[in-house]
Amino acid sequence: MSFMVSQDIMEEKQGFYIPDSRHPTSGSGEVQAAAAAMSEAYFRVESGALGPEENFLSLDDILMSHEKLPVRTETPMPRLGAFFLERSGGAETDHAIPQGSKLELPLWLTKGLFDNKRRILSVELPKIYQQGWRTVFSADANVVDLHKLGPHFYGFGSQLLHFDSPENADISQCLLQTFIGRFRRIMDSSQNAYNEDTSALVARLDEMERGLFQTGQKGLNDFQCWEKGQASQITASSLVQNYKKRKLTDMDN
Repeated sequence: MSFMVSQDIMEEKQGFYIPDSRHPTSGSGEVQAAAAAMSEAYFRVESGALGPEENFLSLDDILMSHEKLPVRTETPMPRLGAFFLERSGGAETDHAIPQGSKLELPLWLTKGLFDNKRRILSVELPKIYQQGWRTVFSADANVVDLHKLGPHFYGFGSQLLHFDSPENADISQCLLQTFIGRFRRIMDSSQNAYNEDTSALVARLDEMERGLFQTGQKGLNDFQCWEKGQASQITASSLVQNYKKRKLTDMDN
């Protein structure tokens, strides 16, 4: 009995409560209420990838920053060959990565090592941002499966502008024109898919485009609820109501 009581105390101190046969008064209603409160307390953190820096509280930005980027070492990197055995120079070179080695590093690590003055490494453009694919995007961006080529196409491409490539102007223009070319079809699809399976519509979209599609769907659902009289009623603001009360009081006086 003492063990059961002490375990209950430990569970409460740790911030959770497990209903089972030891707690005859506990029910599923308490658990559901707690789960609902936790879900309401979570707010989605917006991505900052299109700005100067990622938002490290955003799950989308965390996933994007782990995407691999092709680089070339401009100087030997001692003792790092243990992490890249296929590029290591062996024990006689202190497991250094030789100069000129081609690696694939996550975006967050590449940004930390990149320095124009020290020239530790140089960044090579991924194929999807090179001239060949830019020509495809300029021809008809709607035919491209962005999610297959890169689920964070716009955010990842915006972060590439940090590396001072001579093609930065072309990349930024390609990102802008691709978004403009695909935007209308995305919003048209979101506004014409009411109570339907939208998995096929969003399968080819980048993560940011999927967010736009969901926003369009929410607007459509809200409008349908309003049209059916299921939306919340519009009420006067408390400021307006207080103003009317003061005005009536002045008139009475």
